[in-house]
Amino acid sequence: MSAAFPPTTEARLEGWALHWLELEATGGGEQALRDLLSAETTAARGRWPGGVPVEHPTVAALRRLFRASGTDPTRYRPSSEALLRRVLKGEELPAIHPLVDLNNLLSLRLLVPCCVIDPERVVPPFVLRAGTAGEQMASLRGPFPLEGKPLLADAQGPFGTPITDSERVKVEPGIGRVWLVAYLPAEGSAEGEPAAVMADLLERAPVARLLHP
Repeated sequence: MSAAFPPTTEARLEGWALHWLELEATGGGEQALRDLLSAETTAARGRWPGGVPVEHPTVAALRRLFRASGTDPTRYRPSSEALLRRVLKGEELPAIHPLVDLNNLLSLRLLVPCCVIDPERVVPPFVLRAGTAGEQMASLRGPFPLEGKPLLADAQGPFGTPITDSERVKVEPGIGRVWLVAYLPAEGSAEGEPAAVMADLLERAPVARLLHP
């Protein structure tokens, strides 16, 4: 049985506001999604021609939160900042999985880390905390040290960070429903609310529907 949405999360780190969305793939709309991926990369390059806007309120706030948890954000960058850097260097947003693609589009638009997880592979309640000495996670980039890094954990241990995602909860081909978490500074994102931005993305590329709008 699937866990209730939204998941209960205990915050042991100050300054964060987690926003949860539930998405269900509807099928179709693939060309519209490809067009949207291209349009959003072009828009980002036009908006930030000078590179990552480190003085932007959201970008700066995330960097402060990373430092507060014990992480140098110039060594371990928020995933949103890393994504924007790649786009501004000329890389395209690849088509991976419709729900993953929507996650990346939301992150690029809001300038905050976003992660999609398979809700069947986690057991709420969750805890938002800093990693402890010697703690690691099997991430999409291999073994990942967690000490001093903000993370989400359940009864089985850490399953995600605003830096990289976990192998345990990754969205595999064929998965049609996901939970998406946006890691916002508590002071908010200067670029909009996650649900409203996602609704706009889905209107332009109707590959999924937003549950609990």
